[in-house]
Amino acid sequence: MTVMRASLMITCLGDMFFPEVGVSIVRLLRRLGVTVEFPQGQTCCGLPLFNSGYHAEARRVAARTVALFRDADHVVVPSGSCAWMVRHEYPGLVGEPELARDALRLAARVYELSQFLVRVLGRSEFHSTVRGRVTYHDSCHLLRGLHEAESPREVLRHLAGVEFVELPGADECCGFGGSFAVRLPEVSSQILEKKLRHVEATGAACLVACDAGCLMQMGGGLRRRGSRVRALHLAELLDGGRA
Repeated sequence: MTVMRASLMITCLGDMFFPEVGVSIVRLLRRLGVTVEFPQGQTCCGLPLFNSGYHAEARRVAARTVALFRDADHVVVPSGSCAWMVRHEYPGLVGEPELARDALRLAARVYELSQFLVRVLGRSEFHSTVRGRVTYHDSCHLLRGLHEAESPREVLRHLAGVEFVELPGADECCGFGGSFAVRLPEVSSQILEKKLRHVEATGAACLVACDAGCLMQMGGGLRRRGSRVRALHLAELLDGGRA
């Protein structure tokens, strides 16, 4: 029997702020029969540098990441933004022809988690330890960069034990935008406030997202306003439930 292998690209926000998401992904994929590998020495994917105009520095990060994941059969990423960076920017960023070919090969094997579950493993039906109503926020890079809106919803609609409700303005930014939230905090806060009003209006007990930046932004906002709504990564919702 052929064993499927996947390498986890944890991302810098996952490593520093959401390590439990990485743990949940490993447990989930192992339960589904996937051999999970973790290349040592991972760093940021280079997206913050790239977005800030530091393309030479981002190029060095990209070249190092391509080398680290060169032998991976599949690469699973818990953030749509980082998956977008590797798939869409690495091949043109790295420059050197041989490295660009490696970057193209890597790009073809990179998936955000929900994409990997639905499109590669063909799995959309799971059980969850979370009960009640849940809603979903589309992160900007996952939706507009990877053109992915259906895979997370496919999982949530079939998730036993929960009621999935659409979020009004689900496709609108949460206000994080990487360094945007730092450079323009007043604007970011106003965007977030609108998003959280919509979240609470759904009556959901859980807000699900597939990007660490959005979870940090929205989860922090929910905690500051004393909301009963929890912000969770899709992997956390699935971890602990049987597939």
